[in-house]
Amino acid sequence: MVDLYQQGLRPLLFSVLRADPETVHRQLMRTCAQLDQRSHTRLTQELQKRLAATLGVQDPRLSQTLWGLSFANPMGLAAGFDKDGVATNIWPDFGFGFAEVGTVTFYAQSGNPRPRLFRLPQDQAALNRMGFNNQGAAQMAQRLKASQDRQTRTYPLGINLGKSKVTPLERAVEDYVGSFCLLQAWGDYFVVNVSSPNTPGLRTLQAVAQLEPILAGIQAENRNHKPILVKIAPDLAWEEIAAIVSLGKTHNLAGIIATNTTINRQGLKTQIIPATGNSPREEAGGISGVPVRSRATEVIRFIYQETQGQLPIIGVGGIFTAEDAWKN
Repeated sequence: MVDLYQQGLRPLLFSVLRADPETVHRQLMRTCAQLDQRSHTRLTQELQKRLAATLGVQDPRLSQTLWGLSFANPMGLAAGFDKDGVATNIWPDFGFGFAEVGTVTFYAQSGNPRPRLFRLPQDQAALNRMGFNNQGAAQMAQRLKASQDRQTRTYPLGINLGKSKVTPLERAVEDYVGSFCLLQAWGDYFVVNVSSPNTPGLRTLQAVAQLEPILAGIQAENRNHKPILVKIAPDLAWEEIAAIVSLGKTHNLAGIIATNTTINRQGLKTQIIPATGNSPREEAGGISGVPVRSRATEVIRFIYQETQGQLPIIGVGGIFTAEDAWKN
C-alpha cells in the first residue's frame, strides 16, 4: 500500500496536480464524498472492490483487538484529512484499518485565512495553519448518521475533538463536552485534541490543571464508555508528557496519540515557500512529515517506557514506508 502511494498516487498529487495543495485536497475529498454517497450503487461497489484489491492488505498477523474493537491492520487515516466525516464508508477500500475524522469543533468555523497549507518538498513535509476549519459537531452527527443508514460501518472510527476558536479558554470544558455529547453515538473512540498550534492558546490546555477538567467533564457524560484518548504535541518537555500520562491513569484514559504537528523549524532544507515568498521559519503553523518523524518516535518510546507498555499509543508523524510505520 505504501509503495503504491510512493510510486503512483504521490507523484500524481505532487507533480501532475500543480494547484494549491488545499484545492487539491478539496477536489479529492469531493470525489471521495461522492463515492461514499453512492456506495450502494453497483458501479461504486465494483470500484471499491478494485481499490480494496489493489491497496488493501489482508493478513491476519496485522489484525488486533483493542478496546473491544477489531482492527484489520494498524495503519489508520489520521485526523485532518476527512475533517467533516464525508467519506467514512470508503476508507477501508484504501487499505486503512481504522480512520479518525475531524478535527471537529462545537461551532462551525471557517478556519484561518488562505493560503494556509504549503508543501515543503525538499523536506518531504507540509506546513499548515488550517485552524480547525469544519462544519461543526451537529452537522457531523447528522452526516455520520446518514452514512450509517446507507452502509453499516465495518471498521473502527475515531472522532477528533477540538475547541472552537470563539470559545474562550475558560469555557473549553463546555465546548469539548458539547461536541462529545452530540457525537457520542457515532464514534468508536474519541480524541481530545489540545495540541494543534493553529488555534490561539489551545496548547496551554495540555497543562494538567487545564486538561484535567476537560477529561473529567467528558467522562462524566461518557454513558456508553467510549475510549477517550488525548493527542499531544511533539514539542512538550519530558516532564510535561509524564504529567499527562499520570493524569490519564486518574481519568481512565484509553490511550495517547503521539504526536501532532511541530512548531520546531530546525534543520529545514526548504528556503522559500513560493506561495508567500517567505521562509518556513517566518510562517506560522505546524509541520508534518519527515521533520516530525524522529521526535514522534522518541515520544512514543518515552510513553511506552513510562507506562511499561500498558497504555495504548497511536503513533502519528512522518510515515512514508512500511519501515517507518514499524518504527513508529
